[in-house]
Amino acid sequence: MPVLLQDRSMFSILGHCAANLSSNRQLQRVRLEEDEQTKHSVHDNMYHKETGNILRGNNSRWSCGCHKLDGISERFKRTSIENGTWIQLLFDSHQSFDRNICGIPKLHHIHWHGNVVFLRDVHVVVYETPAFGSHHFSPIFRSSSQELKTTIKKPKWVTELQQNALQNDLDTVILMINCAAAAKMFFDRHLVHKTSSFQYPKLCMLVSSTCQLVAMCVASFSTLFFIILQLLFTFISYASQSWIYFTLEKVFGHTWKNMRVRCCQILYWPVFLQHNGFRSPSSVEYAEKVAVHRHSLWSSVAVDVLLGNLIGLTLLFHKECVCSWVTNLSSNFTNNLLRSGCVWLMGAPAGFKLNVELAGLLGMISLNAIQIWSTLWFFVGFLLEYYIKGLATLGIIFGATVPAALIIDTIALATLHISTLHWFISLLYSHQIHALAALWRLFRGRKWNPLRQRLDSYDYTVAQHVVGSLLFTPLLLLLPTTLVFYIFLTIMNTTIIFICMLIEIAISVIHATPYVKIILWLVRPKRFPSGVWFEIISCQNSGNGLAPETSYHMKEKSETPSSVLVSYLHSNLLKIGQLVLPDYRTVFCGVSGSYIASLAYGVLSGRRTPSSLRTGLPPQLPWMTIPYKLYWSICHDSVLSWMDCNCDAVL
Repeated sequence: MPVLLQDRSMFSILGHCAANLSSNRQLQRVRLEEDEQTKHSVHDNMYHKETGNILRGNNSRWSCGCHKLDGISERFKRTSIENGTWIQLLFDSHQSFDRNICGIPKLHHIHWHGNVVFLRDVHVVVYETPAFGSHHFSPIFRSSSQELKTTIKKPKWVTELQQNALQNDLDTVILMINCAAAAKMFFDRHLVHKTSSFQYPKLCMLVSSTCQLVAMCVASFSTLFFIILQLLFTFISYASQSWIYFTLEKVFGHTWKNMRVRCCQILYWPVFLQHNGFRSPSSVEYAEKVAVHRHSLWSSVAVDVLLGNLIGLTLLFHKECVCSWVTNLSSNFTNNLLRSGCVWLMGAPAGFKLNVELAGLLGMISLNAIQIWSTLWFFVGFLLEYYIKGLATLGIIFGATVPAALIIDTIALATLHISTLHWFISLLYSHQIHALAALWRLFRGRKWNPLRQRLDSYDYTVAQHVVGSLLFTPLLLLLPTTLVFYIFLTIMNTTIIFICMLIEIAISVIHATPYVKIILWLVRPKRFPSGVWFEIISCQNSGNGLAPETSYHMKEKSETPSSVLVSYLHSNLLKIGQLVLPDYRTVFCGVSGSYIASLAYGVLSGRRTPSSLRTGLPPQLPWMTIPYKLYWSICHDSVLSWMDCNCDAVL
């Protein structure tokens, strides 16, 4: 049972529903006239009586109108009447209701700590018992409209109403409803399994043997993979202090992060698959959350590996076409964009007259860097086919995210000359812009105060003004030449970064997509409720003269007519956008308006812009270092417990 309910609830018999049972076990109508006469006579004649007098009556019922029970139920009833609460209900109507409601129980009276209390108004709430895998209730309404702030001023009575304390704790009531079938679920799990074992002994032995065999095979395969990963991790740990390790970690940073995340997910799958005890399934809502959490890891890994196998097999079967396409793409990009663009900028681009000497210098530097890098890649071009095979192998084993991360690092390494040229031109352009801004402040008689972060007045000398004028003119005239090279290389570098960001977004989406939630939502949308609402089925008024909140110790009696309100409890259902949006919002929490503003400011001012979108990855788990025998035992027990739960559900 959840901790919230341990001090607020107990397992007990609440009362008795007075109805006769026929041979076909159907409820029959109880004569209300006789019950009403009995109740009024008791109410008029038994004031100031002790509790013991209430328990006196004829052989079939007590003087208060309660029916006599049999055996231990009657003893428990007496104890409840004397020390606790006992509820007496009656069926007094033939009316038929919707949703297969046979009849509406009418409250006759309540024994409250020795007193008999007659209530005036009764609200009967009919609901479908929550069941794991079917539906449950949730008082939380998840909607994006809650985040919208209205500009209309709220009336005073609305504010006062919100400040009033709630009479009923709706969260606790919904939690009790979700735990209504906890005891039944516990007994069904044990008794039904025991009964099926006696009825079908051979079938149970066959299922048990099959489960043992499957668990041993899965545990052995996982342990073999565990040993291989531990050996690789030990080898990397020994080389972690060398400069080669730091260089490779810097160059292949995305690949290293995604590889570590995937290896930890593979190592920790038996831990996530294990059952966490009986307390969480006592509430259907908690059981649903635990089940989604347990199956989210392996579902994400399964979808990732499935995509990796599709991509890997496609690359293996079409590696010649892929190699040819990559070679042609790199050749066209180098010759038709980079070389042609640099030659075009060395002349008169779009009719603009640039400084010939500076344009020639910057163009020759760019062309030499492009030629050197192209020559280096020409000598290592024969490794392209092996690289494609390595991508396919990684995709088949680890999933699509690891080769995608390797592609990001490879693109960054292959375009290192472009990022270097962009860094060089950005440095030149940034210093030129800052020098012009400082000289402009000199002409205005202002000086930047770095301590107070403001502009202060300053008296410059004549020599400073002369030197400033001599420097300002050539810098201003050379700015267009620097600017066109900066714009060209910024476009090239930004395009490459944008492609890497798209791949990074795809990796984060694959990790963050709640595949289990989407599948369960498509199959059973009732498993994802969002708030509750009541459907009024009927509202009956009767002038029977029931006194509200009266007891045998009270002499006043009210003739206010009683009312019975019957409603059906429904659940609002989450939409697919409301279901997946929180997961995606967590992934892209680092992308904000300030990040985009700083990115735009960095491009305009010549500062270095980040090459990553800072999207989130699954949290890195600590590396598992346990003996392989213990790991085999954990895998074996996890598979057996999971298969036992599914077999119990089938049986």
